[in-house]
Amino acid sequence: MKIYNLVTVSIFVITFVMCYISSQNMIIFSGFPIIYSLWFLIFIIQIIVFIPSFIFKTEHYYDLTGGITFISTIIISYLVKIQLDQYDITSLLLVLFISVWALRLSSFLFFRVKRSGEDVRFTKIKQSFSQFLMTFTIQGLWVFMCLFPAIIVMSSNQNIFNSFTIVGSILWVVGFLIEIISDYQKTQFNKVNKGSFISSGLWSRSRHPNYFGEFLLWLGITIISFPYFEGYQYTALISPLFVYLLLNKVSGVNLLENIAEKRWGDNKKYIEYKNRTPVFFPKIF
Repeated sequence: MKIYNLVTVSIFVITFVMCYISSQNMIIFSGFPIIYSLWFLIFIIQIIVFIPSFIFKTEHYYDLTGGITFISTIIISYLVKIQLDQYDITSLLLVLFISVWALRLSSFLFFRVKRSGEDVRFTKIKQSFSQFLMTFTIQGLWVFMCLFPAIIVMSSNQNIFNSFTIVGSILWVVGFLIEIISDYQKTQFNKVNKGSFISSGLWSRSRHPNYFGEFLLWLGITIISFPYFEGYQYTALISPLFVYLLLNKVSGVNLLENIAEKRWGDNKKYIEYKNRTPVFFPKIF
């Protein structure tokens, strides 16, 4: 229990310090750089939803909460820019990209859990107050770290549109398409092949193409935001690395690989599939 509480407190402290060191030359809102208000919003939403989720021992609204946090944070920051007449094309692009992605992914995950009845990742976690709270806090960390580059753009009074904007936008579109196509392919496959593993379509190029697509689109967001960085704000370059580590080492690829190994580890076809298909970064040829 102590380790879970330590992780939760550490997340609050580390993200607040990141706000502090990157707050130079930011838009002032309610007397403080706006990044502090956005930080508070991200984590207060997690806590508000955690309370009834723990009481009723349900994870059904976990992913939906993440989507709501992404959308509300980016839209509120943009509305502040509009109020201060400091909005620009790049900020609008980020609002559209992040809102579309969050709405699509959170609703997809929400209805998937509703159909299946539960998310196996939470079977034990939701029984523990400290561990379940830590999980919601980690989601807040995920939102903050993903949005960190975009928050710097939304908090800036600069107006920049250049080659970084174009390249980052292309990467976002490619990543988004990979994510939705791979999710669609797996959903259709599972309808007629329940209990088996998919090895066709994008899943023949990577064992987790949906996660690769997510990594790629957040890399695009960071590239779009890069020209806005100043001083310690370059710490936001850690964002795509964080996404990669989170997807591969914490809550995505590693868990699914373990589950797959338990289910099909002795299956000859699965062993062949593993040997010819990369875990994350897809093979091109």
